[in-house]
Amino acid sequence: MILLGDKEFFKGIGAIRYEGKGSDNPLAFKYYNPEQLVAGKPMREHFKFAVAYWHSFCGTGSDPFGPGTLVHPWDAPSDPLEAGRLKADAAFEFITKLGFDYFCFHDFDLVQEADTLAASEQRLQQISDYILKKMQASGLKLLWGTANCFSHPRYMNGAATNPDFRILARAGAQIKLALDTTIKLGGENYVFWGGREGYMSLLNTNLKRELDHLGRFLGMARDYGRAQGFKGTFFIEPKPMEPMKHQYDYDAATVIGFLKQYGLQDDFKLNLEVNHATLAGHSMQHEMEVAAAHGMLGSIDANRGDYQNGWDTDQFPNNINEVTLAMLTFLEAGGLQGGGINFDAKLRRNSTDPEDLFLAHIGGADTFARALLIAEKILDSSPYRVLRKERYQSYDWGKGREFEAGELDFKDLYHIAMEQGKVPLQSGKQELFENLINQYI
Repeated sequence: MILLGDKEFFKGIGAIRYEGKGSDNPLAFKYYNPEQLVAGKPMREHFKFAVAYWHSFCGTGSDPFGPGTLVHPWDAPSDPLEAGRLKADAAFEFITKLGFDYFCFHDFDLVQEADTLAASEQRLQQISDYILKKMQASGLKLLWGTANCFSHPRYMNGAATNPDFRILARAGAQIKLALDTTIKLGGENYVFWGGREGYMSLLNTNLKRELDHLGRFLGMARDYGRAQGFKGTFFIEPKPMEPMKHQYDYDAATVIGFLKQYGLQDDFKLNLEVNHATLAGHSMQHEMEVAAAHGMLGSIDANRGDYQNGWDTDQFPNNINEVTLAMLTFLEAGGLQGGGINFDAKLRRNSTDPEDLFLAHIGGADTFARALLIAEKILDSSPYRVLRKERYQSYDWGKGREFEAGELDFKDLYHIAMEQGKVPLQSGKQELFENLINQYI
């Protein structure tokens, strides 16, 4: 069903359909077939694709060297609530035409922040009433909500890690309202992204105190959400730096250690982003493997970086090799725990036609769908699994099995090494694995 308001923002574009890889229609899916079964589950359920409210409907194409190139008709009204309603009309028209089931938002993506906290709360209540009606009419769902506690000048030194308690309290109030809005709209999860939770210089930073404050703050947010009946998962989204020199949610391993240090591991999982992984010097597959190893692979923000740029470019994903490797981990881990795949990606500054937003999301969805199909074939039809298992076969019997079972001590290892003599080298067959992946792509 195409849900339109009084005004149609994306004229001439109807529902985006799956037409198969032989189609020449740029406004059709070539690989993403929502109902196609992969590993026993429809693609729609595997991915739970979501549209990012901020990039898709708030982004203007501005960068540090120039103003925006996109002029959104829904931003025209001077009244913030009217602008918010028009933005919601455009968002729901776009998402329903695209055929996705979910969206994600920051609090003040929905409506412009007011001058006071009380006025902001009132605006959020009014715009969420409007959005709730649109959700009920369209069937669209909220994958997760979050709060923008990094853009406003008050957060220049952080939010939950700010050295001024008054700012921390203001952040707490803002996140309470964002949680309330997420719960009201039936959000399945809630995300914390610490955009400025870190430091620019250690000279003026008490690192341990800030980490303690962040741990306590997140625990308080969890307790409040649970008390309000929120049963979803809380996510933390790692990012190593930018805008800060160093952020406390640097990568998956750092966040997992932090969660366990502060007793948050039972309620929090990770929302991983491709471009953040590469900024941390990792691959997305690495970050997913780390999260999956700890049972914390919660959700994904899908995008990519530019390999010639050293910052977060948030481009739509199109690297089939990169995404295929991620989908191998995705399938072997049994999918995501609670979350989905949100296109936290933005149009390029020189992509200014309304249809460009459709083309970008179609390409991203097709990249993930094609990668999922390839990964399934690799796991089911190739020697990939057997080759990996054979590499560790010495742990499947004898002393190796006893080691994994915890039946040996260090003296036992000493005696085994003394008795076994010279051990032949065992090839990792890396090139074979790499060739195999390319063969199935």
